[in-house]
Amino acid sequence: MSIEPEPRAPLTPLSGWGKVPTVDGRVIAGDDLERLSRDAVLSRGLGRAYADAALPPPGSDRPILLTPFADRILDFDPETGVLRAEAGLSLGALREVFVPRGFFTPVSPGTRHVTLGGAVAADIHGKNHHVAGCFGEHVVSLLLRTGDGRILEVSEEHEPELLRATLGGMGLTGHILEVSVRLERIPSGWIYQETERLPDLDAVIESLAQASATWPMTVAWVDTSARGASMGRGIVMRGRWAEPSEAPAAPPKVGRGIPMPIQFPSGLANPATFGLLNWAWFQKHPRRVQRGVVSLESWFWILDAVGHWNRVYGRRGFTQYQCVLPKEARAYPKLLERFQAGGGASFVTVFKDCGPEGKGMLSFPRAGTSLALDIPYAGESTRALCRDLNRHVLDHGGRVYLAKDAFTTADELRAMYPRLDEWTAVRRRFDPELRIRSAQSVRVFGDPA
Repeated sequence: MSIEPEPRAPLTPLSGWGKVPTVDGRVIAGDDLERLSRDAVLSRGLGRAYADAALPPPGSDRPILLTPFADRILDFDPETGVLRAEAGLSLGALREVFVPRGFFTPVSPGTRHVTLGGAVAADIHGKNHHVAGCFGEHVVSLLLRTGDGRILEVSEEHEPELLRATLGGMGLTGHILEVSVRLERIPSGWIYQETERLPDLDAVIESLAQASATWPMTVAWVDTSARGASMGRGIVMRGRWAEPSEAPAAPPKVGRGIPMPIQFPSGLANPATFGLLNWAWFQKHPRRVQRGVVSLESWFWILDAVGHWNRVYGRRGFTQYQCVLPKEARAYPKLLERFQAGGGASFVTVFKDCGPEGKGMLSFPRAGTSLALDIPYAGESTRALCRDLNRHVLDHGGRVYLAKDAFTTADELRAMYPRLDEWTAVRRRFDPELRIRSAQSVRVFGDPA
C-alpha cells in the first residue's frame, strides 16, 4: 500500500507568546498525529512557549505539526485517577470535564491554554512545586514517535531514559502523541486563599518560606519598580483546595475571558507606566491579611481573564525572563538592582518557592526560589539586559527556563544544566540525524538550521 505525501503547506509567520522572535514556517494540523508526525520537524501545541522553543528552524522546508485538533480522552480510571489522552488535549478542556467529577491536573502553570504534550515538553511547574514537583512526576507513560521513525510507549518500566529526556526536553526527543497522567482528587472546585502585603524583599522571602512550610500552594507578586528600603515589596499568596464545608456547592463556572480587542502601541509598556501599575497594585491591597474562597481560575489562571493579553506589549512584543536561584545564594536583591540599572520593567512578576530537582534531565526547577519577569522588548538593550541577568544567575548557581528563554547562548546553557550531555546522548540514540529540531535547538544546542 502506498502512502500519499502530505500537501505542501504555504509559509506563514510563527512566533511564541512573547512575539520574539518570528520565524517563517510551514504548518500542518489534524487529529491523526501518528500520520502527520511522519515528516514534521517539530510538534507545537497552543503556542504558549514564550520565545523560540515551539518554532521551526529558520529556513526549514519541513512542516511544524499543530496538535490541538488531537484532543480526545482515550481512557480514565476513577479509582487510580490515571487519564490517557491525546497530546493536544488542553488543561482548560481537562478542567471542564474533570473538576465536576472531583479531579484536577496535579500541576498547573499560569494559563489553561497548555496542551498535555506541551506540559510534558516543558515539564511545567506551578504554585505547588515545593510539594508536588513538576508535571513529569505524575506522568505514567507516553506514546512517542521518535526521530528515527519508531512509535514507542515509554515509561519507568520501558525506555525510562527516553521518558526522563522527554520531560522538559522541549519536544526534541520525539513527537508526543499520547500522555497518561495521574490526576489529583480534589475536595471541591474552589481554593481557600490568604494574601498578605509585605514592605520589602526580605519580608517577602521570609513570608514565602514560612508559607511553603505549611501550605501546599504558595506564590508572591513582587514590585520590581520600588527602590531603596521598599525594593522588592510585594504580596504573598497562600492557598489550598477548599473543603466542601467552606465552598459553594457547585463548582465555579468556566470563565471564557474578556478579549483584548486592540493591539496597544509599542512603547506604551515601559518603566514609567509599569512603575505606576506596580505602585497601584501594591497599594490596592489592604495592610491586613485577606482571607476567602476564590475560583480555581482566579487562583491558577488569573491572566486568562483577558484574552490575548500579550497585545498590551504592542507589535514589538516582550520576553519573559525566568530563573531559579538557590536560597542560600541570597542573590535576588542584587539581581533586582541589576534589572533596574539595566532599564528593566515588569508588572507581571511571579516569585515562588521550588522543591528538589525532578527526574526530567532538562527540567527547570531546582531547590530554591524562582523569579519570572515580563520585559517589554526593545531590541538590543533587552538582549543585553537578559545576558547581564544570565551572568548573575550563573555566578550564583542558577538556571533559566527553556520554555521562556529567548537569548541564552549554548555556553551559558551548558553551565546551567549539568545533565545536558546525558540528555544529548539519549536524544542522539533515538534521533541520530536530528530530524526533530526547533529554532531554539539551533540556538542553544547547535543543531543544523
